Amino acid sequence: MALKGINAYKKGSLKQDIAMADPHRLTTMLMQGALDRMAYAKGCMERKDLAGKAEHISKVSAILINLRDTLDLEVGGEVAQNLYSLYEYMVQRLLDANVQNNLQIMDEVISLLLPIKTAWTSIPEDAKQEAYEVQRQKRQSV
Repeated sequence: MALKGINAYKKGSLKQDIAMADPHRLTTMLMQGALDRMAYAKGCMERKDLAGKAEHISKVSAILINLRDTLDLEVGGEVAQNLYSLYEYMVQRLLDANVQNNLQIMDEVISLLLPIKTAWTSIPEDAKQEAYEVQRQKRQSV
């Protein structure tokens, strides 16, 4: 019974965090969510919980597709193109991990996403503010 209350509190807290987050924080939350879901999927693989594994891998794939689709390929140039390709690769590898029930493939995808998240979270505040200003000006000119 207490677990239900804790889960409800977590969901409410998450919704509040999302509502108040800037785009940089939202991306960080998505990346962390993907890493968390991959850890859950690995646990499901080890327990032979096929439904749980599929559910978590599906959520990770959706997150990676969202991250891929929010890349600004015009502004981001080669870096954005490379990230796009990397997200595509990770989605394909998740499919492989799901079909093959392969923990090593899950570890591969985690090892690809973790440095991206680490780099993302280390972006200096002034660079974030500059990027927000560029985006704001871009929207106003359209």
